[in-house]
Amino acid sequence: MSVTRTAAGAPPGGWTADSRQLSWTRSDWGLLLAASALCGIGALLVWSATRHVDGAGYLVRHLINTAIGVTLAVLVIRTDSRIIRALAPWVYLGAVLGLVLVLSPLGSTINGSRSWIQVPGFSIQPAELAKVALCVGLAMILAERGERAAPPPRADVWLAVVIAGVPILLVLAQPDLGSALVLVMLTLGVVAVSGASRWWLMSAAALMAAGVFAAVRTDLLDPYQRARLTAFADPGADPTGIGYQVQQVKIAIGSGGWTGQGLFSGRQTQGGFIPFQQTDFVFSVAGEEFGFIGALIVVALLGLVVVRGILIARRAQDSFGRLVAVGVVGWFLFQILENLGMNLGLMPVTGLPLPFVSYGGSSMFACWIAIGLLENVHLVSLRRLY
Repeated sequence: MSVTRTAAGAPPGGWTADSRQLSWTRSDWGLLLAASALCGIGALLVWSATRHVDGAGYLVRHLINTAIGVTLAVLVIRTDSRIIRALAPWVYLGAVLGLVLVLSPLGSTINGSRSWIQVPGFSIQPAELAKVALCVGLAMILAERGERAAPPPRADVWLAVVIAGVPILLVLAQPDLGSALVLVMLTLGVVAVSGASRWWLMSAAALMAAGVFAAVRTDLLDPYQRARLTAFADPGADPTGIGYQVQQVKIAIGSGGWTGQGLFSGRQTQGGFIPFQQTDFVFSVAGEEFGFIGALIVVALLGLVVVRGILIARRAQDSFGRLVAVGVVGWFLFQILENLGMNLGLMPVTGLPLPFVSYGGSSMFACWIAIGLLENVHLVSLRRLY
């Protein structure tokens, strides 16, 4: 199928319907299939971890969340990149408004963190939308000079730091240290790739690190959050709370061996010894019931998502698309490493879900929107190459 430009009457960007059809056939299928496979595996893990509590209820909701997420990704893929860029400020304002509402009487506290807004039938976690908002918002601010192969001026870098600082502080106030750290790492990645000088990058990192340090050293964090950090250093310090949970997760993963105990046969999982296993600790189900080999497959698929994102960022033909892709990669990479690390006892428990695998509607929606953004950048690059 040939790709041709048109003159008068051409679609936005000067490309024919044949061009758009070709773009769909040239999607990054490795990225799409890896994310879909993770959702499928996640459905099995969530079902196994919750069937003794709610039958197939969590499984059905997980599949519905996945279907909605995929639909959102398709909408993002089919949206002109110029429209995405124009909507970036509104997405950011919507995310900030959601974070403010969380701290109002409309917010709900779950598992020690005031991070949700309850609406009839489901709950929304605005911190997940904030990740998407920073990906497009920071890219919009820092891409202007990048289109002319020039580093961003100081004013733009400081504006980016302020723009990122608002949602980070609001998330810390919930308190949700894990999501705040994701936003910090996402911001540092975008600022670094934008071409900003090392001095400005170090300054931004110092400011953000100071905010996180202040949250840890002051009374900003809830006692439940502090217990999570303490349990990392000494699991025995909270033997009936988070320390117990961490110990049970280690037992579950360690008992899986090479091939696991079999689906629906894990002693720790089926015995209900790990609270909220379907969210923060869903990886422990893979380790116990699918063993080292099954867990390695999950890690490989997660790695494939990150690698495809890096390749999309490298091949991006415009600065905005490259920075959006870098933001998504920074978000996914840190969140994956943190979740796997806390399952393995290598990182403190921060309540971050495993992308595409853990149960949770807001996280699933945000992750699939991020996949849509990566595919959008990929397809725009293909059009410009042709």
